[in-house]
Amino acid sequence: SQAAGHLTLVPQLFEALAAAQASNVLVVVGGVIPPKDVPTLEAMGVSAVFGPGTNILQAAKTVLDAIERQEGRS
Repeated sequence: SQAAGHLTLVPQLFEALAAAQASNVLVVVGGVIPPKDVPTLEAMGVSAVFGPGTNILQAAKTVLDAIERQEGRS
């Protein structure tokens, strides 16, 4: 987000997932996220980051690939 909310909200989301024993849930984020924040988000555990103008087919493939990696199919 333009207010860098993703750097606050994503850690809170991961905490909530852990508390719900749902740490296996893939997290993807999108929006106006500065490229310099992408490595930080990935280090937090975000599986994919999509910015404005992302091709929907490429985004879908990226998410499907992440699911396959998580399930150990690739």
